[in-house]
Amino acid sequence: MKEIIHVAIVEDDDEIRQTLALIINGTPGFYCKHTFVDCESAIKEMPNLYVNVVLMDIELPGMTGIEGIKKLKPQVPDTDFIMLTIKQDDESIFESLRAGASGYLAKDTPPSELLKSIEEVFKGGAPMSGNIAKKVIKSFHSSSESPLSERETEILKLLCDGMNYRSIADQIFLSAHTVKSHIKNIYRKLHVNSRAEAVKKAIKDKLI
Repeated sequence: MKEIIHVAIVEDDDEIRQTLALIINGTPGFYCKHTFVDCESAIKEMPNLYVNVVLMDIELPGMTGIEGIKKLKPQVPDTDFIMLTIKQDDESIFESLRAGASGYLAKDTPPSELLKSIEEVFKGGAPMSGNIAKKVIKSFHSSSESPLSERETEILKLLCDGMNYRSIADQIFLSAHTVKSHIKNIYRKLHVNSRAEAVKKAIKDKLI
């Protein structure tokens, strides 16, 4: 007998929340008993519930869905989260995945695709809407477009690890003066003025 997948929904729009619950409960092998209008109530109740997969909106009253996952995931490590949202900007996508989301779907995903995605994530997959998957794949290739040389990239990585000029110089057998010169070039090429800005850009643009 096929295992039933228990789904919870965190969505503040009454119509969308009720429609999703109807679709899930109307399909053999799926069951939705718990729905929430905000993250605060989900955080309060979910650790005591049996839930396999959560459909999570991002824009919610109070705490965002991304913040909600950050708080919930450590409490329910065996539960998978799928973002179901209209937001498709790079920052929302990557912040969600970093927070612990296993999938990311657009709200206009057809019901059959949504159910397939719930099943996929339950089996250990990472479902994403086509255009979102393209953005994620593109981000992995962005490092090849780095304006930095191999040596500059190496120094930037050490900067990101929190090392100072002297430690970097010792690590890669260069003089502190040469390292400073490289760092000056890194700042110029990345159009930044400080270590903090360089580190932020390195992470955002996948330069290391």
